[in-house]
Amino acid sequence: MTVKYSHLFSEGKIGNLRLRNRIVMPPMGTNFANADGSVSQTLIDYYTERARGGVGLIIVEIVCVDSPVGKAITNQLCLDDDKYIGGFADLAESVHLEGAKIFVQLHHAGRQTTPDITGGIQPVCPSATHEGFLNVTPRELSNEEIEDLVQKFVSAAVRAKMAGIDGVELHGAHGYLIGQFMSPHINKRTDKWGGSTERRMRFPLEIIRGIREKLGPNFPICFRFNADDFVEDGIDIEEAKKIARILEDAGVDVLNVSVGIYEAMPTLLEPFHFEEGWRVYTAEAIKKVVNIPVITVGVIRDPVLADSIIAEGKADFVAIGRGLIADPEWPKKAYEGRDEEIRKCISCNTCIGLKVFSGQRMRCSVNPRVGYEWKYPYLPCACEKKKVVVIGGGPAGAYAAITAASRGHEVVLFEKENKIGGQLNISCLPPGKEKISWFTEWLEGELKRQNVILRLGECATPEKISALRPDIVILATGAEPIVPNIPGIERAYLSWDVLKGKVNVPSGEEVVVIGGGLVGCETAHYLLDKGCKVTIVEMLDDIALDMEPIGRFDLLNTFVSKGVKMLTKSLVTAITPETIQIVDAYKRVREVPAKHVVLAVGQKPAGCDLVKALCDMGIPVITVGDARAVGKIVDAVLFGFDAGVKV
Repeated sequence: MTVKYSHLFSEGKIGNLRLRNRIVMPPMGTNFANADGSVSQTLIDYYTERARGGVGLIIVEIVCVDSPVGKAITNQLCLDDDKYIGGFADLAESVHLEGAKIFVQLHHAGRQTTPDITGGIQPVCPSATHEGFLNVTPRELSNEEIEDLVQKFVSAAVRAKMAGIDGVELHGAHGYLIGQFMSPHINKRTDKWGGSTERRMRFPLEIIRGIREKLGPNFPICFRFNADDFVEDGIDIEEAKKIARILEDAGVDVLNVSVGIYEAMPTLLEPFHFEEGWRVYTAEAIKKVVNIPVITVGVIRDPVLADSIIAEGKADFVAIGRGLIADPEWPKKAYEGRDEEIRKCISCNTCIGLKVFSGQRMRCSVNPRVGYEWKYPYLPCACEKKKVVVIGGGPAGAYAAITAASRGHEVVLFEKENKIGGQLNISCLPPGKEKISWFTEWLEGELKRQNVILRLGECATPEKISALRPDIVILATGAEPIVPNIPGIERAYLSWDVLKGKVNVPSGEEVVVIGGGLVGCETAHYLLDKGCKVTIVEMLDDIALDMEPIGRFDLLNTFVSKGVKMLTKSLVTAITPETIQIVDAYKRVREVPAKHVVLAVGQKPAGCDLVKALCDMGIPVITVGDARAVGKIVDAVLFGFDAGVKV
């Protein structure tokens, strides 16, 4: 068999450890660990599936060396006690059986955590430097505590080897404790642990030295560090080159090059608009000054790009992070040349930003099996072949159809528009949201691969459905905009119509967007990008509260920098020919200039009448997606998938 991406799938080597290819799964928090920090079966199943999908090396997510003060997420893995060794041994064994190698990332949050996560303990740091993203002021570590933490990292590495783990990664990136010692932005100490680059490197070098003394020269050590903190007076690319040479001299086997700290969060966990492979230049710069292997990471979605990075010598390994959450078989499909079947990550950050950082377990908008690998180890063939009619080709309906057809059912899908996607075709229109169209393209391709009968541009009526004699109907008719009863509302445009280009709002004119949720803010961003002067009016205390926090942080910075007016705690009471009238929290009435008014106050389920008609005809109906309850892509896909499994 000719391998399409020969560079990506050539053998890799870290120290004396051989890897089957150059694809690395980087560490990403899941909250799948048990509450006590031990390895759960959910976690084992999650990583085993990625190993089975063909990845060369898995670096297991942040593993705490000092719980609870060192934790960054609620259910974080721990390796600060011998009681955890058995669980890691089970995990290593399961991954090894699938042909992959496994490292664990040793981690301490330092100041980048909160007392809610640490059990009320004040976070610690080399210096009592305030952390702006989480709004936390840490306590400065004493010399004795620093020495103790060095030993805790070393002891955790020893336990990892005892468990059969192939190597460890020290987390010196993203502004966590090791990185806090390294960064002049955070470390303000004047003793032996701070000052020059060499003194700021003392803490990680003591850890590396301790691991080498305990485990010898052949146990692989990976070091993850920032090539750029993207904050004022932080580590920059020139200092990062110096750090890389220091780490190589200290005996590190591989460098995992990353960027960003919490105070520059969008660079750390990129939202939609970041270009593919935008960080690769940093790894390329580091690779030029060292002789050990270098791993690059950051919005690498396409195997063509991944292979070219290796071929052009920009890095030795490519880390596919959120891409492997979205599709565990990314490596296998790329190896077999089935690129069009790869279900690409769309950078929505539901996985970590919306879920893990909120104390919930990881989920994925485009892959409903994430966290449910134990429940759906495979899709069972249907015991009895049924005729399934799906109404609606949005993410819920399309996923339900794909899943049901993959199990052997005959599936007919009605979609009133001439293309698949539903609201995905609107969601991809605001600035930077183009990646959402990747999911639509995958759904279209998968429907064809599963031989779903598509009836596009056709409304489903009770008569048409009845004529097909279905065994069951999956109703996924989506949602429709809410139009409030406000005097003058007829002058307002629907946000969907603005985004689809049905309504033209000229550049430079004043626009008021009524509704500051996700849809309203994305419409405002679209209008802002066109050059309009935008005001957002929202009833709640703040805007974009239903967005994932990283994307929200990024969007609000854009709004502030570009002069968007945000009127919160305000109720629109009337729309006049040139203004809108609002009442604020203090019952004050005022008028706001509004040449154009756009409405984005929410949605409600559609298709209720059709459900009743079908039920009256005795046809069983499962309602999914927004037709069931208005939600996000992740909700639509999960319930659509579940319906397809159950029919």
